[in-house]
Amino acid sequence: MTMKWITIIIIALASCGQTSEKKSDEKATLVASTDTLPHTTIAGNFSSQTNLRFDSTRIDSFFKAYPLFKQYSADYLRFYSNRKFAYAWHNEKGLIEQSSILYNRILQIRDNGINPEIPYEDVYKTMMEDEALSLSADRELMLTGQYLVYARKVLTGISDASVKDIEWYIPKKKMDYAALLDSALSGRKPDARKLLFPQYYQLRDQLQAYYEIEKKNSWVTIKADQKKYQLGDSSSIVKEIRKKLFLAGDIAKDNESAVFDQELAEGIKEFQRRYGLKEDGVAGAGVLEEMSAPLSKRIEQIIVNMERCRWLPAEEETHFLMVNIPQFKLLAIEDGATTWSSDVVVGKATNKTVIFKGDMKYVVFSPYWNVPNSITKNEIIPGIRKNPNYLAKHNMEYYDGGKIRQKPGPNNSLGLVKFLFPNSFNIYLHDTPSKNLFNESKRAFSHGCIRVAKPMELAQYLLKPDANWNEEKIRAAMNSGKEQYVTLKNTVPVYLVYLTAFVDDKGKLNFRDDIYNRDPQLRDMLFSQNPTPIK
Repeated sequence: MTMKWITIIIIALASCGQTSEKKSDEKATLVASTDTLPHTTIAGNFSSQTNLRFDSTRIDSFFKAYPLFKQYSADYLRFYSNRKFAYAWHNEKGLIEQSSILYNRILQIRDNGINPEIPYEDVYKTMMEDEALSLSADRELMLTGQYLVYARKVLTGISDASVKDIEWYIPKKKMDYAALLDSALSGRKPDARKLLFPQYYQLRDQLQAYYEIEKKNSWVTIKADQKKYQLGDSSSIVKEIRKKLFLAGDIAKDNESAVFDQELAEGIKEFQRRYGLKEDGVAGAGVLEEMSAPLSKRIEQIIVNMERCRWLPAEEETHFLMVNIPQFKLLAIEDGATTWSSDVVVGKATNKTVIFKGDMKYVVFSPYWNVPNSITKNEIIPGIRKNPNYLAKHNMEYYDGGKIRQKPGPNNSLGLVKFLFPNSFNIYLHDTPSKNLFNESKRAFSHGCIRVAKPMELAQYLLKPDANWNEEKIRAAMNSGKEQYVTLKNTVPVYLVYLTAFVDDKGKLNFRDDIYNRDPQLRDMLFSQNPTPIK
C-alpha cells in the first residue's frame, strides 16, 4: 500500500477550484474520484485596466479603519506599487467576476478545514452586496486584504513558532503573497508545485465527502454484541457492518444481508488495509473499534492532516524519499507517483522518530554500530556488570578511548547496510537482523532510527545512477564484513513526516493510529471553542 502524490494544477487564488457535484447515492460520499481532480484555473478574464487608480494614501487610511490587515502592509504596497495603484478587482463596469469567486471561497472557508472568523465579515458582506458601489477604494482594499488573509491561512496554516512547539522540524515553505496575487489577477497560472503539497487536495476532497455524510446523518455506529464476526455468522450487526463498508467503498454493493459471506470478508480486508490492520477478513476487536469511532473524530483527523500538508513543500523536488511514521512505510516518489515502497520500523513512543528533512548522501555497507551514549549507559554497562563477556557475546569492542561499537556482521544491530542523510538528530535508515518485527501491523520498536524491510532494494534504488554498482556487487559488499562508505552520485531528499490520514494510490482514504499522540495538541490549536479572527 502506497500513497500517490499527484501534481495538480491549482487555481490562482489557491481556493482549490470548484468541487465536483456529489452524487445522490450515499456510497459516493466516501469514495474519492479517480478522474482528474477538479482543481482548475478560475474561468473568466481578469481586469487588465490601468485607467482607474486610487491615491496611495488611501492604503494608510484603510489600515486605520481596518487594523487587522496592517500586518500585510508590505504585501499591499508591493502589489499596488507594481500596478501603479490601478484598481485590481474593478473595471469600468464595477467588480470583476473573480471578486465574487473570492467572496464565495471565503464564505466557504470551512471546506478547507479552517473554521476561524472572517475579519470584518459584516462590513465585507455589505461592501460585496451593495450594488450602488460602482467603484470603491475601500472595497478594493478589503478584497485584497481578504485574499491575503485567505491565502496565508489556506497555504501556510499556523505560525512557524507553533509548528516547532509540536516538534515538526521540516522548514515551512515561504510564500510571496503579493506575487501570487499579481499572478492571479494577471491571469497567469502559478506553478502548482510551489503552492500546496498534492496530498492536501486529496484530503480536501475527502473532507467534503465527510461533510456530506454529516449533512445526511448517515454515519453508521457499530455497537457490537459479540467479540468478533466472521464467515458464516448471522446478526443484525453484520448488516450494519455491510452498510458501513458500502458507504466507504470497501464493497461494491449493499445487499442488506445479515449473513457474513465471502463478499463481506473481502470488504473487511479492504477496510483493514485502509486502517493498517492485519488483513484476515475477520471483524475483530481492531475493526470494530475503528468502525465505532464517531464521525467528528474522523473529520477532525482529516483536518489535522490537511494542516500538516500545508507545512510540507509542494514537491519542489521531483524525486525524493519519504517515511510516513504512523504508516510505518518508506516511499520513493518520482514526478508525483510512488515508484517503490518498503515497510519500516520506527521509534517507540519513548524514543520518537523526529519529523524533519535531510539529504541522503551515503550508503554504508557492512557497517559498524557506534552505540549511542544513552544505550551504553542504560543497557550495555548494566549488561557488562552482569556478564563480563557481554561485549564478546554481542560482537562488540571498545574504540576511540572507551566508546563501544558493534563489529560488522549478520547480527549487527544495523544489519548489513545503513543509509545516511546527515542530521543533528542522529537518525538514519538501516537494515536489521530482527526481521520478525516486520510481521507486526504496528511497528514502533526502535530507539528512533528507521529499520527498513527491503534494504537490498533500497541500496539498488539509491545506487541505480551509478553504473559501478549492480545487484551482485551490492550483495557482496553487504556481506563482506568490512565497512565501506559509498557516496551517492546524486543526493536524494528524505522527508520524515507524520500523517495519520492520507489518500492512497487507489484513491482511498486511509487512517492510522496516532502512535506518538501528536494529533490532540494540533487539534486543540485548530479547534478552539471560540474561533478568533484570521491573522
